Amino acid sequence: MKRLALPGIVAAAVLLSGCALGGGEQADTGGSTEGPVELTFQSLAYQDSTVAATKEIVDAWNADNPDITIKLTQGSWDSVHDQLVTQFQGGTAPDVIHDESSDIMGFADQGYLADLGPHLSEDTRKAVADDVWDTVTTTDGKVVAAPTLLQTYVVFANTAAFEAAGVEVPSGEDLTWDDLQAAAKQLTTGGKFGIGWGLKQPTAAIMNTALGFDGTFFDVGEDGKDTIHVEDGEVAVPERVHAMAYEDRSLDPVTLTQSGSDVLPGFLGGRYAMIVGGNFLAQQITESAPAGFQWTVLPPLAGSAGPVQAANPQTMSVSAQSKAPEQAAKFIDYFMNAQNQAKLAQGDWLIPASAPARDEVAKQTADTPVWEPILKSGEDLKGAPFQKAKNYPQWKDQYATPVLQQYFANSITVEELKQKLTDGWQSLG
Repeated sequence: MKRLALPGIVAAAVLLSGCALGGGEQADTGGSTEGPVELTFQSLAYQDSTVAATKEIVDAWNADNPDITIKLTQGSWDSVHDQLVTQFQGGTAPDVIHDESSDIMGFADQGYLADLGPHLSEDTRKAVADDVWDTVTTTDGKVVAAPTLLQTYVVFANTAAFEAAGVEVPSGEDLTWDDLQAAAKQLTTGGKFGIGWGLKQPTAAIMNTALGFDGTFFDVGEDGKDTIHVEDGEVAVPERVHAMAYEDRSLDPVTLTQSGSDVLPGFLGGRYAMIVGGNFLAQQITESAPAGFQWTVLPPLAGSAGPVQAANPQTMSVSAQSKAPEQAAKFIDYFMNAQNQAKLAQGDWLIPASAPARDEVAKQTADTPVWEPILKSGEDLKGAPFQKAKNYPQWKDQYATPVLQQYFANSITVEELKQKLTDGWQSLG
């Protein structure tokens, strides 16, 4: 998801000392508060369309539920983890928490999130695939969040650039990385690059797409001991990116130091025929593209294991410190209905975790062909071990991100990349 500024050593130490921060002093999540309540909902929606959709949902709930009033507050993907650490420590966490699955499990392990299992409706449970529910379920079976929207990494293509170069726009069930690389080489001409990829913060993209090559990175042990393995499958995507940047020279290496949004002007201006990025970039393209700009989303990227990516959904949780967890869960259940999720998904061009909501989006966007490949890219999502590896947020921030940046700057070899990622994890104990 669009995020993440994760904590350094101090913040990680705070999390690991949950009892000292009140992690054990939880509300009774099976009970309910008598009388009217006001609950805070910290939303991370940031695009204007999604902010408006979120407010509309909250307003509709409040109009129909005067005894359970939701007060909407604004958080930020860039600082949500550190903010939640501070809020849990000070006992000021919002009742309803917007985040994502790879970030919340550490909080769940420390007892900061309520079990929603007893409170979510059967319709909500059935609407989401088991593999996605698994990303928000603890090892002892507690459901600590409802999965809402999913991001995939897709290839955006300037179809006019393909036509000008005499290259056929890829179609079909999927797009192999080899075919992507071949197309990028054909499209690199006249000082323009075939592809750009904003990988300033590379870890999430690499972890999510690695599953296409059976790259799982971690073995999560039931005894709490998680181990890392970084082999060929884990670095298959970085190797392809590196080869396009420094061997084929079909990928502009400058983009590897930029964010996805930073790369957009070059794509819209014709410098790159393709860019890879989160599907949420489609909203920015529709808002910023010059008149007549012709673009599409190519079929889902596929590695040796197929078009598989990690399911790392945005989530809605209830703080264990909430005085009205049952009422908070009722709001989440309402937030999860197909109409609401379809509205939010279209605001961010994301994929609903709920099957009825995906069907609703497909119906409502039938006249917008680019939605079809975006929705299709969500058909092969599955849970990944990194989402439950306890030290993942710290490893990502302190080791994986800077080491991948070094590799994409052509400063270290792929073997050094493997070793540094391994050593970094092992240094965390």
